Amino acid sequence: MLSALSIRDIVLIRELDIDFDGGLAVLSGETGAGKSILLDALSLALGARGDGDLVRVGQKQGQVSAIFDVEQDHGVFDLLAENDLLDAGARDGIILRRNQSADGRTRAYVNDRPVSVSLLRQVGQKLVEIHGQHEERAMVDPAAHRDLVDAFGGLENERQAVADAHREWREAVKQLKSLQARVEQAAKDADYLRSSVEELTILSPQGGEEEELAGRRQTMMAAEKIASDLDEAHQVLAGQASPVPTLVSTLRKLERKSDSAPGVLDAAIECFGVAVDALAQAETELERALRLSEFDPQELENAEERLFALRAASRKYKVPVEELAAHAIQLASDLAYLDAGEDRLTQLEQEVQKLRLELKQRAAILTEARCTNGEVLSQRVMQELPALKLEKARFFVQIESLDEEITPDGCDNVEFHVQTNPGSRPGALMKVASGGELSRFLLALKVALADRGSAPTLVFDEIDTGAGGAVADAIGGRLANLSRHVQVLSVTHAPQVAARAAAHFLISKDGDQAVETRINAISGDTRLEEIARMLSGAQVTAEARAAAARLLET
Repeated sequence: MLSALSIRDIVLIRELDIDFDGGLAVLSGETGAGKSILLDALSLALGARGDGDLVRVGQKQGQVSAIFDVEQDHGVFDLLAENDLLDAGARDGIILRRNQSADGRTRAYVNDRPVSVSLLRQVGQKLVEIHGQHEERAMVDPAAHRDLVDAFGGLENERQAVADAHREWREAVKQLKSLQARVEQAAKDADYLRSSVEELTILSPQGGEEEELAGRRQTMMAAEKIASDLDEAHQVLAGQASPVPTLVSTLRKLERKSDSAPGVLDAAIECFGVAVDALAQAETELERALRLSEFDPQELENAEERLFALRAASRKYKVPVEELAAHAIQLASDLAYLDAGEDRLTQLEQEVQKLRLELKQRAAILTEARCTNGEVLSQRVMQELPALKLEKARFFVQIESLDEEITPDGCDNVEFHVQTNPGSRPGALMKVASGGELSRFLLALKVALADRGSAPTLVFDEIDTGAGGAVADAIGGRLANLSRHVQVLSVTHAPQVAARAAAHFLISKDGDQAVETRINAISGDTRLEEIARMLSGAQVTAEARAAAARLLET
């Protein structure tokens, strides 16, 4: 419920703080005192369109804050969670704030976190409904009538069953259309598919094959270029003209003579030894290189043929060589769809028909439940109409079912219709009812719905306009009954309504040079005087005070 409203520099309001409790609260005051300003300010906090003209003259900015106490399981918290606004402590209360600049700019906040005005409006609509003679939100919107009937009847399970069936059916239809497209395309390309699958099956491309073949081919080609040079080098060291035997023989002679000339030949002998060892190592390395460079020319030819065949196929099918294997699988799959697709199509078509039948059955169950609950709702509203001086009027829930147009919400168009007088043409609530009638129809509907399908706070703006006596008293009684389930705020000119309230706020204007709108909670003699004024006008008489006292006693 709305627990507090704080307004700063909005039109004639300089500074205003109001605390609210549950139940029925009325706001009264003389014409022009500023009741509409108060509702404009509240609407601004709920996400209504901003306007720089709302800012008090001489000020740069106005501000409105609305604080709500909300039950822990209220759906508004799901909306906050979806938008990352459900911080620790957020369930303790919700604060909606709107800053309006005189230059037309506006800023919106939920729990002091900036949000778009659109999101502020979505949050506000879950917390407050405003009803008045010219208010087109909430129940006068036909788009919401189906939801109200479902909420009244508690049809969440039936509606979810339809949504689930619709999702399964749509998924099956999607699969069927996809298969049909593939089979049709495969049929067009049947010859191409068969020859392509045959060719790629013979070719049998493997993953990583191109890189391996290219590397092996490069190695063999490089080996071919250096093979003759390696062989010539090896012949120099190991052939008949090799210098190694001569060097070894010379080394042995020097070693035999070294004892004859101590210290003279040591260095030479050492160098000869290093040279002989190095040449022996070189011969060993050349032999290894020759072994590595050995290849079968036929292997090179085969590698080149395979590589060129893969690359030719890559160009033909316009896919990289690495993707040829996957492409072959896809073509084989398409061919399989062509060969076996008719059977699968038949199966899917049967499944779609089955799911469609299940969807229609569930939608029919939901339609029947809506019709039943629509009748009950109509009867409850009709019971409220006589006391509201609409005894000759009829209210009924018009349900039009379109079996072939089933949505996740069912196949029903639901709209509230009325007939205001016998013999008149019935029609949509918003089109047929006059301003005063519309307000009373909405009140009767709200009483019938009670705590179902409502925001936790309802605001009625002068719905008793033009009503007096028994009608006004009936309106007051029904507002009081409604306030047992939800918080009700009513701007009223009817003393019969004001007398029913648990809280009474008086709106007035003060000041000569700079007029300000003020609001004060009144009780006791002050409240008695205000209700007497509402009964008699500007000149309050003793009779009016006595009548006011009798109203307050009832």
